[in-house]
Amino acid sequence: MRAEAKTVRANGIDIHYLEQGTGAPLLLLHGGLVSTNPIWTGHPLAYAAHLDAFAEHFRVIAPDTRGCGRTVHAGSSTAFDVLAADVLALIDKLGLDRPRVCGFSEGGTTATIAAIQAPDAVGAIVNDAGYDLFNPQSPAFPMMRQMFGGRPDATEADPDAMRAMFDRDDQMRASFELMRADQDGAQGAGHWKRYLQLAFERLSRPPGHAFADLSKITAPTLVLVGDRDQFCSVEEGAIAYRALARGELAILPNTGHIITPAKVRTAIEFLRRCS
Repeated sequence: MRAEAKTVRANGIDIHYLEQGTGAPLLLLHGGLVSTNPIWTGHPLAYAAHLDAFAEHFRVIAPDTRGCGRTVHAGSSTAFDVLAADVLALIDKLGLDRPRVCGFSEGGTTATIAAIQAPDAVGAIVNDAGYDLFNPQSPAFPMMRQMFGGRPDATEADPDAMRAMFDRDDQMRASFELMRADQDGAQGAGHWKRYLQLAFERLSRPPGHAFADLSKITAPTLVLVGDRDQFCSVEEGAIAYRALARGELAILPNTGHIITPAKVRTAIEFLRRCS
């Protein structure tokens, strides 16, 4: 069964999402720069190639983040608290009973904050490489400012500087062109610049929640990371795990800040045990 594209009105916006599979509901939250667009199939930062694997076990609901892909945002902020509120509103609108939520990178951050905001709304969480931002001193913040703003002390996005940086490497250039084609194709020419501005605002500073706040989460939660992740360290993963009341920690060898089949299998095995 192929994924079906749908739209629902929740939290004041029209949320675009893909739905595939049957069984217990699973919200699958994408990371930064990518969306649910099938053009990302095969890219290591996207879930696009893994929907079938998740859908073998769950009713997968994969939304586009506010301001990204086909989910339009007309306001000023897409802070993580707003994105988490979108997830909770989507759960309510679709009448989902304590769904599992799995997210990669910023999707993992959003999933975790949703569970902090409304512990009873979710049945289980997988945070795959999305816990670094809970450290106010995380090296990820200057890295994000460098990537989106052109320098470690940038205070706003610089799309042209980002394009120049990505143009230095063939693989990065290809990722940039996919991002631009995705964002502009969904919301009009030049939207990629607006998307980068929105992403910079939430990724360049702490989200207002720290590791200690993870103790508010009551659902089983898996902290998942590769041992060579350049954003989320193993040490921070251990801190996040120890802050959780019902936490598990999985560290995959020889793995960077990407989604791999091994990560997907690990997430599915955990989520099935949480039924």
